[in-house]
Parts: sequence; structure tokens; C-alpha cells
Amino acid sequence: MRKKIVAGNWKMNLDYANGISLFSEIVNMVRDEKKGDQIAIICAPYIHLNSLAQLGGEIVKIGAQNCHQNDSGAFTGEISATMIKSVGCEYVIIGHSERRQYFAEGNELLAQKTIKALENQLTPIFCIGETLEERNNGSYFEVLKAQLAQGIFGLSSADFSKVVIAYEPVWAIGTGLTATSDQAQEVHAYIRKEIEAKYDQEIADACTILYGGSCNPKNASELFAQPDIDGGLIGGASLKSRDFVDIVKAFNS
Repeated sequence: MRKKIVAGNWKMNLDYANGISLFSEIVNMVRDEKKGDQIAIICAPYIHLNSLAQLGGEIVKIGAQNCHQNDSGAFTGEISATMIKSVGCEYVIIGHSERRQYFAEGNELLAQKTIKALENQLTPIFCIGETLEERNNGSYFEVLKAQLAQGIFGLSSADFSKVVIAYEPVWAIGTGLTATSDQAQEVHAYIRKEIEAKYDQEIADACTILYGGSCNPKNASELFAQPDIDGGLIGGASLKSRDFVDIVKAFNS
């Protein structure tokens, strides 16, 4: 049985007080309203992680938005997976499209970060996705295949089985555009077929693949009803407690 996950990504938003306030609302609402075994996660800025884990990490899991590929060292401004794990995090986003675009993070570096996360018992949420140009010129399957092959297909079967994949069409992030449920399902099914070809059907069937492209309370139920979509990586909607929890509840509608 694949895990059903809704992971909120706060990105670079919310000061300390506002982050605590929003997370408290989300924890209380999830506790009171969630039905089912789906997992709710909040991936917050580093300043929040320790406090959020103590505030309700057993109800809403905590994740970081990035980590460095080394355990420690002279890397001013960076945070290691060891540090992230030490404050109670269970998840970390690796290779979000904004990290790829703005910080020039390539597949080889992301492979190193994934290994480091796994060494520290963190679950990587490994992001892949195509740009609008790649979608329009029809090369998106090749792009996704390369991101998988160079990013995480070097892992052993045991380690790969610990990874969550998030498909985020770059053209549908923060633009208001959303892939149709059929478009999203097509890509999720393709990803699962690639996993089966690299590993085996059992591993492919067990892999959780999230959709991350302007998912919201209005379209979540339709997206999550697709056979190969196991949840969402949520951006803007995770900054509103009602919207985020309604997406978490979309599995039950």
C-alpha cells in the first residue's frame, strides 16, 4: 500500500510568530478533521523547524526545504541533513524547481543531497519536472527520464524505496496554471513505468508519487482520484490553514 501524502512547502514565507500561529491552526484542524491514514507534512524555513517539531510534529510531520550535501564544514549559510534531523524533522525536499532554476542545482548535486538525507534517516521528497518550453516541444518525457536516471536511479533498491517523488510541472508553479488530471496522471504513470524498468514492479507499485503544480482545494479530489497520484506537494495553498487542511481531506471526498 502506497503512502498518501500532502506536503506543504512554505518556501521563504512567514516570520517566526506567524509560522507558529499558522502551524498551530493546521495541527488543531488536522487533529479534529482528518480521516484516514494520509500523512500531512509541513516543510518550513529553517527558523521554524525546531519549534514546529515540538509543537505538533507527531500530528503534522516536519520537513526542511533543502539540505547541503556535506555533514559539516566551512559552508557559510548552509544547513546539513544532520542538523535538520537533530531538531525532529523526518522529511526534506530535494531538487525543487526553484532550487534548480535559481541556484543552478543539477542532477549530480541532487543525487549527493539525496544520499546524505538517507544517511541521516530523512525521507527525501525528490522533485522532477519540465519547463513550459519542454512541455510544448514534446521533450518532457526525456527531461524527466534524465532527472530520474541522474538523480535517484543510482540508489540501491532498499534506499530508493525510502524516497518520495514529486512531479512538479515548472510551468504550473505559481502561475495559476494547472495540469489537467489526465496530463498529471499520464506523467505519474510514466514515472512509475520508468521505476519498474529500473527496479521492479513491486518497488514501482510501492513508490509514492506526489503532484506539485498549483494543487488547491478545488482540484485536489480529482487529482488524487487518479490511480498513480498519491498526494500533493503544496505551495501557496499551504500558507492558508483552511485550504491546506481541505487538501489533506481531499482523499476522503
